[in-house]
Amino acid sequence: MDTNAAIGTKVKNLRIEKKMTLKQLSEGSGLSVGFLSQFERGLSSIALDSLEKLSRILEVPLSELFKDPIHSETTDPIVHGVELAFTEISPQIYQSILRSSEVPRQMLPRVFTLLPLDSIEENNIELYCHEGEEFVYVLEGVVTFFLENARYLLYPGDSIHISSTQRHNWANHTSRNAKILTINTPNPLNTQEG
Repeated sequence: MDTNAAIGTKVKNLRIEKKMTLKQLSEGSGLSVGFLSQFERGLSSIALDSLEKLSRILEVPLSELFKDPIHSETTDPIVHGVELAFTEISPQIYQSILRSSEVPRQMLPRVFTLLPLDSIEENNIELYCHEGEEFVYVLEGVVTFFLENARYLLYPGDSIHISSTQRHNWANHTSRNAKILTINTPNPLNTQEG
């Protein structure tokens, strides 16, 4: 079933569930009965703004109309940005884990928000190492990356990929927040959770 047909079927099912006629849906949305009939049968496509009107009338979030009915019973594999929860790692670092389920994975993707460090903390950056590899990509701000005895400045769009057995760490030495995407492998949470 193609996307138009799947969305049309979803709209039809929701309309029937609400005991609403095509005429009522037409009056509420401003779309003709003939067009809605064709749309529900997958014979015509619909503009996003019109679909948004239908979702309001049917009292469902717009995203609900795009859900695959075959997979709707399973866990949603998408990590939705609006649902991200940030947890405090330290007073200057917050993380959000980018995974959709509790199934153990080989990689651990995360977004970190780095608040500015005060001058005392700048001199107390502890380097650490662990097994595996680490990838860091700067989304916002400027990040200082420490690798063994070297120090690098990374700007938005910059990235670094290292062996995590090298001593390393990162910090925000600016006056503005910074945000980075990191990917660790193997996933350190697998050993912590198991």
